[in-house]
Amino acid sequence: MSIGDYSTEKLLRLYRQMLMVREFELRAINERRAGLIPGFIHSCVGQEATAVGACAALEPADVITSTHRGHGHLVAKGGEPKYMMAELAARTTGYCGGKGGSLHMTDFSLGILGANGIVAGGIPIAVGAALAFQQKKDGRVALSFFGDGATNEGAFHEALNLAGLWKLPVIFFCENNLYGEGTPQAKQAPVADLAIRASSYAMPGVTVDGNDVLAVYEATKAAADRARAGGGPTLVEGKTYRYRGHYEGDPMVYRSKAEMDEWKGRDPIVAFRTRLLSEAGLPEAEVAATELAVQSALDEAVAFAAASPKPAPETALAGVYGEISGGLVF
Repeated sequence: MSIGDYSTEKLLRLYRQMLMVREFELRAINERRAGLIPGFIHSCVGQEATAVGACAALEPADVITSTHRGHGHLVAKGGEPKYMMAELAARTTGYCGGKGGSLHMTDFSLGILGANGIVAGGIPIAVGAALAFQQKKDGRVALSFFGDGATNEGAFHEALNLAGLWKLPVIFFCENNLYGEGTPQAKQAPVADLAIRASSYAMPGVTVDGNDVLAVYEATKAAADRARAGGGPTLVEGKTYRYRGHYEGDPMVYRSKAEMDEWKGRDPIVAFRTRLLSEAGLPEAEVAATELAVQSALDEAVAFAAASPKPAPETALAGVYGEISGGLVF
C-alpha cells in the first residue's frame, strides 16, 4: 500500500499517537528531574513507530503484553496519558493506584495485560491469552512486545515452540533496538536478523523497518489476519533504535555519537511528518494543530497527576492479596 491508500483521519491518528509517545516520554523525564516522578524510567524515545504501527493493526478486543520500556505500547493501545502520568507519579488516580509505577501499568479494559520488569516475562502471558482465544473461537489475537535481548531467554523459545505447535493466534513483536541494556546485538546473538529464529518453530519470520510506521502496520496487519484465519503465529522484527539510555541516567558509554547521529537522521516522527506533507498532501496547519493538541493533553496530564493524592500508608497491602472466605491467598 502507498501512503495515498490511507485516509487522512488514519494518517493523522498515527502521527498523533507517535508524537504523544515521544512527548509523553520527554515530559516524564523532565517531571522526574523536577521531583514529581520517583524511581527509574526506561524511555522508548526513538521507537515510536513500532508501538504505534503494531497496535494500529489490532482490534480493540485484542490484547498486548508489554515490557520495562512500555509507555509507548500503552499510549498506542489507547491508554490515557493522565492516568499514566499519575501512575508514574505514584498517585491513587494512576492505572494501578500508584503502586505499579513505570514497569507495571495495566488496563484490562483496553486489552493491556501489563508491562513487565522481567525480560521476556510477557511472552508466555500472551501465549496463554492466545490459547484462551483459540479455545473460545472468538477471533481475538494476542501480541507480545519484547526487545532483542529477550530472544535469548528460555521463555521466548518455549513460548514460540508451544505457539507454533498449537498454531495459536499470537504475534511475537521484537523491537530490535540493537542493544540488550549495554550489550550490542552482535555480542549476544549469532544472527543479524532475529526473525530467522521463527523457522525453528514453524512460523513466518518478518523483518521490517521499525522506524516506518506504515511498514510496521502492514506487517502486523498481515500477521493478525493470518492469526484470525487459523494460520497460527508470526514473529515480526522491527529494527529501530532508542535515542536515550537503557534507563535515565545511563552514561551510554557503549555506543558512539556517530551511530546515534546516524539513527537520529532516520527519526520515525520527522520522516512521517515529511511524508504527510509531501506525499499525502496534508495541510501544514492541520499537522501543526495535532502537535498543539498533544502538548495541551500532556499539560493536563501533568496537572492531573500533581493534583492527585498519594496512596495512604494503611492501603499498602490493598490489592496485593486475594481473600477467599476470610482466608488470605497469596
